[in-house]
Amino acid sequence: MRYEVQDFQREVVDQSCELPILVDFWAEWCAPCRVLTPVLERLADNAQGAWTLAKVNTEQHVDVARQYGISSIPNVKLFIDGKVVNEFVGALPEHMIKQWLEKTLPNKFHKQIEQARLLLDQHQVVEAQRILEDVLTTDSMNIEAKVLLAQLLIFTNPQQARNLVDHIDEPKFSELVEAIKTITRLFELPKTENHISSGKVKDLYLKAITELTLQNFDSALATFIDVIRTDRYYDEDGARKACIAIFKLLGEEHEIARKHRRDFGSALYI
Repeated sequence: MRYEVQDFQREVVDQSCELPILVDFWAEWCAPCRVLTPVLERLADNAQGAWTLAKVNTEQHVDVARQYGISSIPNVKLFIDGKVVNEFVGALPEHMIKQWLEKTLPNKFHKQIEQARLLLDQHQVVEAQRILEDVLTTDSMNIEAKVLLAQLLIFTNPQQARNLVDHIDEPKFSELVEAIKTITRLFELPKTENHISSGKVKDLYLKAITELTLQNFDSALATFIDVIRTDRYYDEDGARKACIAIFKLLGEEHEIARKHRRDFGSALYI
């Protein structure tokens, strides 16, 4: 299999829009490069089409090396969609390169998942759900698809949303998973309200939950913050956890999240 690059733009930049390209910048005089080369080629041969390897001789492609800031070799960069997404320098041992690849390579269904995200942003929920369910039909353990589908289902089928994330412990998604678990737990409380104390904010707390189920985020946050001001630790600090979960679900830059951030912060320190 040929790895040496002749046309960097076509063989790496353009091709990386279709498949991740791992680029090894090397030179003949570089001893560590000679150590690294067979390791990368072996990994590429066993990649089963998840990515491919391209080798760039920095002595022959001086302009490319300069363009990408190559000051020490071997330098390995991963290109996706025409851009460098991560890199390492030096002849790492094979097990470390495997770990690096596992953390760096995108999910093989990343284009479908990104399409689902775009559809969700456009409120095309049915089509986004179909794409995510198709991904999970093929790859039932796809964590990213599970988390995104759980977000989509959290208000229409909270039990399924909870089931999707129940055993996910991937650090990358930990905050979002915790937000989904927090909100789905809240949705169960009105059905078993006798299991929470009858404190003076109980009705206010249940009202906030109702507003949340209706996706009235503005009102839900305002009411949860009122609960915090009155009885901070009601339901084991439930109102604070609820606010954090809503902020995470909406996104830090969402206008409603930004509107309530200051009141939330001040309520915690009354």
